[in-house]
Amino acid sequence: MPDASTTNAIEAIASVTVLCVGDLMLDRFVYGRVERVSPEAPIPVVRVDHDTAMLGGAGNVAANLAGLGAGCRFAAAVGDDPAGADLARLLAERLGRPGLLAVEPGRPTTIKTRYIAGGQQLLRADRETASVISLAGERRLIAHADAAMADCAAVILSDYAKGVLTPAVLDGVMAAARARGRLVVVDPKGRDFARYRGADVLTPNRKELAEATGLAVGSDAETEHAARRLLADIGVGAMVVTRGEQGMSVVPADRVATHLHGEAREVFDVSGAGDTAVATLTAALAAGAELEEAARLANLAGGIVVGKVGTAAIRAEELIAAVRHQRLVEGETKVLDAAQAVERVRRWRAEGRRIGFTNGCFDLLHPGHISLMRQARAACDRLIVGLNTDASIRRLKGDGRPVQEEAARAVVLASLADVDLVVPFAEDTPIALIEQFRPDVLVKGADYTVDTVVGAGLVQSYGGRVLLAELAAGHSTTATIRRMAR
Repeated sequence: MPDASTTNAIEAIASVTVLCVGDLMLDRFVYGRVERVSPEAPIPVVRVDHDTAMLGGAGNVAANLAGLGAGCRFAAAVGDDPAGADLARLLAERLGRPGLLAVEPGRPTTIKTRYIAGGQQLLRADRETASVISLAGERRLIAHADAAMADCAAVILSDYAKGVLTPAVLDGVMAAARARGRLVVVDPKGRDFARYRGADVLTPNRKELAEATGLAVGSDAETEHAARRLLADIGVGAMVVTRGEQGMSVVPADRVATHLHGEAREVFDVSGAGDTAVATLTAALAAGAELEEAARLANLAGGIVVGKVGTAAIRAEELIAAVRHQRLVEGETKVLDAAQAVERVRRWRAEGRRIGFTNGCFDLLHPGHISLMRQARAACDRLIVGLNTDASIRRLKGDGRPVQEEAARAVVLASLADVDLVVPFAEDTPIALIEQFRPDVLVKGADYTVDTVVGAGLVQSYGGRVLLAELAAGHSTTATIRRMAR
């Protein structure tokens, strides 16, 4: 779940530089209006208003890195033609420095022209070649990449199967990256993923994964099975599978998988969403984020750009705003009943998380409560807070309490970054919840003793730990209410 560290991770991206090597294309967008159907054939007639040119293919990965605030070095091959010159100009403008381009005489630069009306794409026309670049082009590209790696923290290989990432280029760039200790992330293409052996992370989409394995990839379990089959076969560290509206699956070779489900959005254009995802993932990893955190950011970023028309790049400000929005949404989804919470805890345990539990009324949240949550969360990976319901508090503390109703108290608790789940309970004690969740760590304030903590004996019986958190002096809900009354 996103917290302040997630925003910090986005801001840290501005401190890293990433090298991108791959198939560079010129994306042209022709915009207009459809007012009639052609009398020559049953097709719409587009009255053209204007057109634009943008970096496409691996160039869109570079544009996304720049949009996130990362530095970007870029190496690719282009033809000796006007489209190649346009791409050189666009790269210099977008990245603030020239691209490292191996010019291939006689080779046409790939151009993809999209016709758009009413916010929808009507047609795409491609001019391209998929023939491999020359031996001289391979040598120039490997030399460019090796030199650029000196000040880069990571390398992205963006493969669109247009003949630039040949076996020789892949081997040469990955060997240089290994020699310099650089992270390598590959956005793959085709059926033979063995050509990417030695990469740290692969980012196929679900169609590419299905084609490479011949296996079904519809469900979380099927996707994980297919990814693990490939990981075992080709010796890659992890696979992050982009799955469209189903989100993303993060499958490390040596750890439990995580499935990140997409947030519902209106989709205008999926062009370049994979480029955005691989750029965000790699930049976050280069900035020090863990794989799962980087994938969460990539999942969010991909969801943002599908709401734009064309191969639009993500911006750091948009990603930070999306993280803040998700915090608000998750603040509500953190509040669950016991049965729902058991399912959430089961999933956390499958991921190898240590579960912590504390409980209370939390009527007027004060710094003492915040200190308790911080100490509790430091002792576990996921913290559950059992919250007394209004009826339970009235029985315990008498009429006039609680000051805040249950829903308000739950939302305030759920808004805390240290709290992962809030579960209201109507009983006088939380023993039923403790029996269901079987936490690894049970936390109460140091005004208790281990013998007086409800559930302590149960938790200790299966090897769990009881933590008595230090109290922040001078803070008490009861004392606050007395001062308010005076």
